[in-house]
Amino acid sequence: MTRVQNRRAPARGGELDDCLRACAVHSGKLVGSLDRRRTELAEQLRKLLVVHTMVDTAPAPAPAGGATALLKRAVKGATAPAGGIGNELLDALLAVANKALECGYDDELNLALVISETVLAQRKNSRAGWRLRARALEAAGEEREAIEAYERYLELTNEDGFGVAARIAGMRRAGERERELLDLLKRQCPRAADHTRGPATDIWAEGLALHALGDWAEAEPRLVGALLVLAADEAPVADRQELLGQYLDLRTGLADADPAALGEAVALYAEQRRIRMRGPVADPTIGGVQWITLGEFRNLVAGKSICLIANSGRVGASSLGKEIDDYDLVVRFNSYKIDPKHTGTRTDIHATIHKHGFNWDKPVTTRLVFGGISGDWKHSLRNRLVPGAQQYLGDESLRWPLRNIGHIGADAWSGIPTTGFNMLWLLDFLDVSPTLDLIGFDFYESGAYRVQEAMKLAITSVHEYTSEKAWVMQRAQSVTDMRISLR
Repeated sequence: MTRVQNRRAPARGGELDDCLRACAVHSGKLVGSLDRRRTELAEQLRKLLVVHTMVDTAPAPAPAGGATALLKRAVKGATAPAGGIGNELLDALLAVANKALECGYDDELNLALVISETVLAQRKNSRAGWRLRARALEAAGEEREAIEAYERYLELTNEDGFGVAARIAGMRRAGERERELLDLLKRQCPRAADHTRGPATDIWAEGLALHALGDWAEAEPRLVGALLVLAADEAPVADRQELLGQYLDLRTGLADADPAALGEAVALYAEQRRIRMRGPVADPTIGGVQWITLGEFRNLVAGKSICLIANSGRVGASSLGKEIDDYDLVVRFNSYKIDPKHTGTRTDIHATIHKHGFNWDKPVTTRLVFGGISGDWKHSLRNRLVPGAQQYLGDESLRWPLRNIGHIGADAWSGIPTTGFNMLWLLDFLDVSPTLDLIGFDFYESGAYRVQEAMKLAITSVHEYTSEKAWVMQRAQSVTDMRISLR
């Protein structure tokens, strides 16, 4: 029998000690797991418990001025807000929750919900906390609550680099189409209204039994009635979608099915599923953008002096703005920040990873979007590209330069190449630029310099910064404090 359940009651958190205890218990459940995602979650849980141990054993400073309240202990180097959770512990909790969501199982989803509510109980205006809560609720199929959480996130941020507004629009539009579909089914099967009292599970089971006996006239009102009950109860989206799909499959198999009526229902079902997966697409042509291949990109940069601007603290204090603007082509990365005095004003080429949407609305001549998995890359392009914000857009041949063009696999380069390294490798490989300068590349030794919303993003360990630096220095023709010249 298909799975039909009552609306999920999200796991509740709030108390930090209870949340950490839940994390410790869950860590024990993952011992010996062969699932890669759960193995990665186990590693993040291990790191969290290490950080928690450091917090718990750190010496507490003596209260000043005769204060009697105990001061919250914090990890060295991390501030402890009034809520009592330090930055390092917060980051570790968020890392666990993100991995838990990637697992996709109910136990891990519940853990992510507990963490999200704990974070928000400690820091009610945490952008990361609200976004985490929204993602967890969306994964649980609680769209109404997810939309509320996403909206709260947008209220707290100036940069929608994660495409939250599009997610909200997609869920709302899909909900409208689903309601249109149910209204259509009620009109096509008026007797369904007689079967909307009682548990959806029982009504659905009755409908399946009657269908098995060949009595579709009595089965259909019950099946549609169960769908209406699920919608009225705001059952999780996955349950509603599963049963809608099964109902349409049963109806398709009928010898005397009305093709026109069935086609109208299937079209609405397909549209709301499609919108949930990719969001609404206002302009499928992306403003008439011109796709360019590897060869066409080569022609665009041939003979031009090029500078690549790092998102580093060193650039943010460089006063090199005028010199940067004097190059023929200025290349910037991901969540770059513009400060004319230090960074210059022009961006001719924006190279970005597909996972984030920072600066995709900023007008540039060429936008290259990098990504390792073709399907995910295409999904991001459909959802994140802003019509009119770019004249040229790199096609599949430019999707993942180091791996796909250089054929350099993980055996030779184990880390995931950064956006900056993919771009630099590509330009070095093409070898058609008389000047190829890197400005402010210190491989994050001076910290990050990004748009505000991206400053909380971790400098991830999946990249081989040491290997990338060695590759650059082996090819450098000259090196100064601010500039590395490869040509």
